[in-house]
Amino acid sequence: MTIRLDRDGERLDAALARLVPELSRSAAQRLIEQGAVTLDGKSVKKNGKSVCGAELVLVLPEVRETAVTAEDIALDVVYEDDDVIVVNKPKGLVVHPAPGHADGTLVNALLHHCGDSLSGIGGEKRPGIVHRIDKDTSGLLIAAKNDTAHTRLSAQLKDHTLARTYECIVCGNVKQDFGTIDAPIGRSPADRKKMAVVSGGRPAVTHFEVIARYPGYTHLRCRLETGRTHQIRVHLAWQNHPILGDTVYGHKKAELGMDSQCLHAKELTFLHPRAGERVTVSCDLPDYFMRVLTQLQKKL
Repeated sequence: MTIRLDRDGERLDAALARLVPELSRSAAQRLIEQGAVTLDGKSVKKNGKSVCGAELVLVLPEVRETAVTAEDIALDVVYEDDDVIVVNKPKGLVVHPAPGHADGTLVNALLHHCGDSLSGIGGEKRPGIVHRIDKDTSGLLIAAKNDTAHTRLSAQLKDHTLARTYECIVCGNVKQDFGTIDAPIGRSPADRKKMAVVSGGRPAVTHFEVIARYPGYTHLRCRLETGRTHQIRVHLAWQNHPILGDTVYGHKKAELGMDSQCLHAKELTFLHPRAGERVTVSCDLPDYFMRVLTQLQKKL
């Protein structure tokens, strides 16, 4: 694959991630370090600078047969065709295998449901996965069933035409009826396992609006403009309105029976990768979320 650079002075890993939709920046860095990216036949450095008009040659590794096993795990499929599948992930289900979660994941379930028709671009441990949501976040997640669909959906994720809307309960009274949080997110300097709003972090934008207010809590709708790790959780905690039950970024004790975040991915809008028309998929609030709302309504 030949990539023509269109800017001067941009880091090469950032340029690759921007110009090749299926690559994240970390994936671009790995490929550069492996010598898979060359300029005039010579390897480049990830922090090297781009020159407008120069052509990089990228050799993508062959997709390896996945070592992940298919498992017959029930899926709540809300949309499916030959190119994509959208599932309503329950709270507590890990998206793809990782240390400590070798099986019992959404990917294991998708491999059983879809057979061989998942995109390989996501890599050995996460075939088909275009984006992810946290283990303890419930709601909609889209997976690609072929490489073309994966590439086009990944491009939509980068240019924000793939829109994700969440609902959550936060602690405290959010005074504004609606607003935007525009604050960069990166690794927390105090705890490398956590994310934080930090100077020099990656741009992160979250739009929010109030659905309802209750004594001590607010029901919000949030729309992601970017998709940083833990973005909604970090942004709302930074605003002193941590998500109810989020013991990582919020209060350490369980409240209203919630010991993990009350956060649900409720709506997903994308351009169909083959047909091009806009598709909007939504799902109901899950039982745990409705139980919290019932408790809050009794406080009015």
